[in-house]
Amino acid sequence: MRVLLIDDEKELVTTLSERLELRGIESDWALSGEDGLLMLDKNSYDCVLVDLKMPGLGGCRTIEAIKARRPGAKVILLTGHSSPEELDEALTLGAHECLVKPVDMDVLLAQMQACREEKEK
Repeated sequence: MRVLLIDDEKELVTTLSERLELRGIESDWALSGEDGLLMLDKNSYDCVLVDLKMPGLGGCRTIEAIKARRPGAKVILLTGHSSPEELDEALTLGAHECLVKPVDMDVLLAQMQACREEKEK
């Protein structure tokens, strides 16, 4: 499995990337929506994890751009702070699931596996 992590918190993405690698999951990360989209243009991913609150291109706009480029992409939204309207918008734009930070690793792995299985259908 290969995933892309897009979050402006460097400590979070590097730690999460290390934890995924220990479980045999390849991961790339970007610190902005714009950089994440550049990586998405160059690589194939089973799942993309996107932070909701980021400077510049925020989570919802990033999801929208991901879906425009790759309509079948599986996206999991990560958030520490969100309004019900923002979560509804993210799901409407095509997020597979919304998880609250700090994310439970078992829950995240289960959601990533569900994304992969859905993608393979």
